[in-house]
Amino acid sequence: MRISVEEVFETVQMTMDQNFDIRTVTLGINLKDCMDRDGKAFNKRVHDRIVKMGRQLNKFSGELESKYGVPIINRRISITPASILLEPLPKTVPTVVKFAKTLDSAAGKAGIDFIGGFGGLIQKGMTASDKNLLRAIPKALSQTQRVCSFFNLGSTLAGLNMTAIERVGHVLKDLAGMSENGIGCAKLVVFANAPEDNPFMAGAHHGVGEPDFSLNIGISGPGVVRAVVAKNPDCDLTALSEVIKRTVFKITRAGELVGREMAELMGVDFGIVDVSLASTTAVGDSVAEIIEAMGVSQMGRPGSTAALALLIDAVKKGGAMASGNVGGLSGTFIPVSEDLGMIRAVQNGSLTLDKLEAMTSVCSVGLDMFAVPGDTPGDVLSAIIADELAIGMANNKTTGVRVIPVPGMKEGDIVHFGGLLGSAPIMGVPREASPDFIARKGRIPAPIKALRN
Repeated sequence: MRISVEEVFETVQMTMDQNFDIRTVTLGINLKDCMDRDGKAFNKRVHDRIVKMGRQLNKFSGELESKYGVPIINRRISITPASILLEPLPKTVPTVVKFAKTLDSAAGKAGIDFIGGFGGLIQKGMTASDKNLLRAIPKALSQTQRVCSFFNLGSTLAGLNMTAIERVGHVLKDLAGMSENGIGCAKLVVFANAPEDNPFMAGAHHGVGEPDFSLNIGISGPGVVRAVVAKNPDCDLTALSEVIKRTVFKITRAGELVGREMAELMGVDFGIVDVSLASTTAVGDSVAEIIEAMGVSQMGRPGSTAALALLIDAVKKGGAMASGNVGGLSGTFIPVSEDLGMIRAVQNGSLTLDKLEAMTSVCSVGLDMFAVPGDTPGDVLSAIIADELAIGMANNKTTGVRVIPVPGMKEGDIVHFGGLLGSAPIMGVPREASPDFIARKGRIPAPIKALRN
């Protein structure tokens, strides 16, 4: 892949002035061959492999960051879903917690920011290992720093596992109570149609269809896209889409260049480039501000969903033009706590949970990093999750939920998480939703569109 001098200069400007970065390099690691009925031997093999490969990832990330001048913000590892790895071991909570601490220790020794995959694929049903892992999540995540968890609770082909969804609402309540400001819940995301090659946390895992090692890149450029939108205030929406598409094309090429070189240095397969726009709390690095630069008076007001649909379509088209290896989530994140424009919109009343849910029907990821009162009932949390995952199931797209019930806080308060997680206004939710519906459990069958053969 040839990169012109002009493209190099454009990338440098994006990095210096518009917050362009490689948001994450995520190394997927197959751990299935580490499985053992001896827990001590299993944990040692897992620990040693993660430390060895994680140190390489960290080393080469630093070298390429210096070589190209493009910041690599996070170095991460994803593993084979933990519920599979734990199958041969005793189905006890201490077994799961010990494994979580092994992962946390190994990531720390390797200098890795987060390690994902501590979860399971339970869209149609749960094994004894799945049930035990879900039961242990509050203790495991509250006693570790770097471990992130995911559960795939539904898919277009399988429907929604409502028995698991009912349980997750109560797991979130327990986890929130065991961690300061409920922050442990930021490390748990539930999905419909979770991809196997997602490099972003908390949902990353190394899918069973992946090779032994796979290097996936997550690029991010809300500031870059916002800048080009602001420079084109008078063009029509067709032309604006083209402007965004060309911009994403450029940043995708930069991401693939770094990813392929790192994979070659490490001697592993290059996986995918995820071209998602991921906000940070830095000024100007906001997806909400892109929507507002398009002409929507404030994120959440009428027109927001249509503008977001235009944005995500242009992002995907630009990425697909630039690389044959686009994958993962590849869309637009709209987390509340990590985006200054989203925070303002919630505080001003223009963005409610209902509107946020509506916007997720056209964007990737779903309801991400939003906070609710700590006394929100578990069945209400389960109902919010069911609604969001139903959008993904019915529309054959990935949707997820990362909700944080903050103990002791009520609607209108604001919780400060710090770092990349930012701050979140506490959003209002009903005190009662659908307790009898959620209590039915079972499974919502797959939509008829699943019968495609």
